[in-house]
Amino acid sequence: MDSLDRILAEHPFFAGMKPEMLAFIAGCASNVRFEAGEYIFREGEPAEKFYVIRYGHVALEMHRPEKGPIIIETISSGEVLGWSWLVSPFVWHFDARAIDNTRAIAIDGQCLRQKCEEDHDLGYEIYKRIAMLMESRLQSTRLQLMDVYGQ
Repeated sequence: MDSLDRILAEHPFFAGMKPEMLAFIAGCASNVRFEAGEYIFREGEPAEKFYVIRYGHVALEMHRPEKGPIIIETISSGEVLGWSWLVSPFVWHFDARAIDNTRAIAIDGQCLRQKCEEDHDLGYEIYKRIAMLMESRLQSTRLQLMDVYGQ
Protein backbone atom coordinates (compact mmCIF):
# COMPACT_ATOMS: atom_id res chain seq x y z
CA MET A 1 0.00 0.00 0.00
CA ASP A 2 1.27 3.46 -0.87
CA SER A 3 1.88 5.85 1.99
CA LEU A 4 -0.24 9.00 2.07
CA ASP A 5 2.76 11.27 1.57
CA ARG A 6 3.68 9.33 -1.58
CA ILE A 7 0.11 9.55 -2.88
CA LEU A 8 0.06 13.28 -2.15
CA ALA A 9 3.41 13.74 -3.94
CA GLU A 10 1.87 12.27 -7.09
CA HIS A 11 -1.17 14.58 -6.97
CA PRO A 12 -0.95 17.72 -9.18
CA PHE A 13 -1.93 20.06 -6.32
CA PHE A 14 1.17 19.05 -4.36
CA ALA A 15 3.57 18.76 -7.33
CA GLY A 16 7.07 19.91 -6.47
CA MET A 17 6.45 20.20 -2.75
CA LYS A 18 9.32 19.19 -0.48
CA PRO A 19 9.07 15.65 0.95
CA GLU A 20 9.19 16.89 4.55
CA MET A 21 6.23 19.18 3.86
CA LEU A 22 4.30 16.29 2.34
CA ALA A 23 5.05 14.20 5.43
CA PHE A 24 3.60 16.97 7.65
CA ILE A 25 0.47 17.16 5.50
CA ALA A 26 0.10 13.37 5.44
CA GLY A 27 -0.02 13.50 9.24
CA CYS A 28 -3.36 15.35 8.88
CA ALA A 29 -4.74 13.05 6.16
CA SER A 30 -6.94 9.97 5.83
CA ASN A 31 -8.44 7.97 2.97
CA VAL A 32 -12.19 8.44 2.38
CA ARG A 33 -14.82 7.10 -0.04
CA PHE A 34 -18.12 8.55 -1.16
CA GLU A 35 -20.92 6.70 -2.94
CA ALA A 36 -22.61 8.18 -6.01
CA GLY A 37 -25.16 10.78 -4.88
CA GLU A 38 -23.67 11.14 -1.39
CA TYR A 39 -23.12 14.67 -0.10
CA ILE A 40 -19.57 15.32 0.99
CA PHE A 41 -20.54 18.60 2.62
CA ARG A 42 -23.47 21.02 2.63
CA GLU A 43 -23.64 24.79 2.57
CA GLY A 44 -23.53 26.24 6.09
CA GLU A 45 -21.86 23.21 7.68
CA PRO A 46 -18.48 23.62 9.40
CA ALA A 47 -15.62 23.39 6.89
CA GLU A 48 -13.30 21.05 8.73
CA LYS A 49 -11.53 19.28 5.85
CA PHE A 50 -10.53 19.55 2.25
CA TYR A 51 -10.35 16.73 -0.23
CA VAL A 52 -7.71 15.57 -2.67
CA ILE A 53 -9.72 13.74 -5.32
CA ARG A 54 -8.06 10.51 -6.43
CA TYR A 55 -10.86 8.88 -8.44
CA GLY A 56 -14.34 10.02 -9.38
CA HIS A 57 -16.23 13.23 -9.90
CA VAL A 58 -17.81 15.70 -7.50
CA ALA A 59 -20.42 18.35 -8.32
CA LEU A 60 -19.89 21.68 -6.59
CA GLU A 61 -23.44 23.05 -6.33
CA MET A 62 -25.41 25.99 -5.08
CA HIS A 63 -29.11 25.73 -4.37
CA ARG A 64 -31.62 28.02 -6.06
CA PRO A 65 -34.99 27.84 -4.28
CA GLU A 66 -37.00 28.27 -7.47
CA LYS A 67 -35.05 25.77 -9.61
CA GLY A 68 -33.06 23.50 -7.30
CA PRO A 69 -29.31 22.93 -7.43
CA ILE A 70 -27.08 24.45 -10.07
CA ILE A 71 -23.70 22.89 -10.72
CA ILE A 72 -20.98 25.51 -10.47
CA GLU A 73 -18.14 23.16 -11.33
CA THR A 74 -17.34 19.48 -11.57
CA ILE A 75 -14.24 18.45 -9.63
CA SER A 76 -12.44 15.41 -11.02
CA SER A 77 -9.49 13.14 -10.33
CA GLY A 78 -6.33 15.15 -9.88
CA GLU A 79 -8.12 18.14 -8.39
CA VAL A 80 -8.79 19.48 -4.89
CA LEU A 81 -12.19 20.14 -3.35
CA GLY A 82 -12.69 22.88 -0.79
CA TRP A 83 -10.88 25.90 0.54
CA SER A 84 -13.32 27.19 3.19
CA TRP A 85 -11.36 25.27 5.85
CA LEU A 86 -8.70 27.98 5.48
CA VAL A 87 -10.88 31.10 5.71
CA SER A 88 -12.73 32.16 8.86
CA PRO A 89 -15.55 31.52 9.79
CA PHE A 90 -14.70 28.04 8.37
CA VAL A 91 -18.11 27.16 6.89
CA TRP A 92 -18.99 25.75 3.47
CA HIS A 93 -20.54 28.14 0.96
CA PHE A 94 -21.64 25.45 -1.51
CA ASP A 95 -22.79 21.83 -1.50
CA ALA A 96 -20.49 19.09 -2.78
CA ARG A 97 -22.03 15.84 -4.03
CA ALA A 98 -20.30 12.77 -5.42
CA ILE A 99 -21.48 12.21 -9.00
CA ASP A 100 -20.08 8.69 -9.06
CA ASN A 101 -18.18 6.54 -6.58
CA THR A 102 -15.33 8.75 -5.45
CA ARG A 103 -12.10 8.09 -3.57
CA ALA A 104 -10.21 10.93 -1.95
CA ILE A 105 -7.79 11.89 0.74
CA ALA A 106 -9.42 14.06 3.42
CA ILE A 107 -7.06 16.54 5.05
CA ASP A 108 -8.04 17.91 8.44
CA GLY A 109 -8.13 21.70 8.14
CA GLN A 110 -7.48 22.52 11.80
CA CYS A 111 -4.51 20.15 11.86
CA LEU A 112 -3.04 21.68 8.70
CA ARG A 113 -3.67 25.27 9.84
CA GLN A 114 -1.75 24.49 13.03
CA LYS A 115 1.15 22.99 11.05
CA CYS A 116 1.18 26.08 8.81
CA GLU A 117 1.42 28.29 11.90
CA GLU A 118 4.37 26.26 13.13
CA ASP A 119 6.12 26.15 9.74
CA HIS A 120 5.65 29.36 7.78
CA ASP A 121 7.36 27.92 4.69
CA LEU A 122 4.71 25.20 4.62
CA GLY A 123 2.01 27.81 5.21
CA TYR A 124 3.24 29.92 2.31
CA GLU A 125 3.25 26.88 -0.01
CA ILE A 126 -0.29 25.95 1.00
CA TYR A 127 -1.59 29.52 0.66
CA LYS A 128 -0.06 29.90 -2.82
CA ARG A 129 -1.70 26.70 -3.99
CA ILE A 130 -5.05 27.48 -2.38
CA ALA A 131 -5.00 31.00 -3.90
CA MET A 132 -4.70 29.43 -7.36
CA LEU A 133 -7.59 27.10 -6.51
CA MET A 134 -9.72 30.02 -5.30
CA GLU A 135 -9.05 31.97 -8.48
CA SER A 136 -10.05 28.99 -10.61
CA ARG A 137 -13.29 28.47 -8.66
CA LEU A 138 -14.18 32.14 -8.85
CA GLN A 139 -13.68 32.11 -12.62
CA SER A 140 -15.84 28.99 -12.93
CA THR A 141 -18.57 30.65 -10.87
CA ARG A 142 -18.35 33.78 -13.01
CA LEU A 143 -18.69 31.79 -16.23
CA GLN A 144 -21.60 29.79 -14.82
CA LEU A 145 -23.41 32.96 -13.79
CA MET A 146 -22.86 34.46 -17.24
CA ASP A 147 -24.39 31.33 -18.75
CA VAL A 148 -27.36 31.35 -16.35
CA TYR A 149 -28.16 34.99 -17.03
CA GLY A 150 -27.45 34.81 -20.77
CA GLN A 151 -24.65 37.36 -20.83
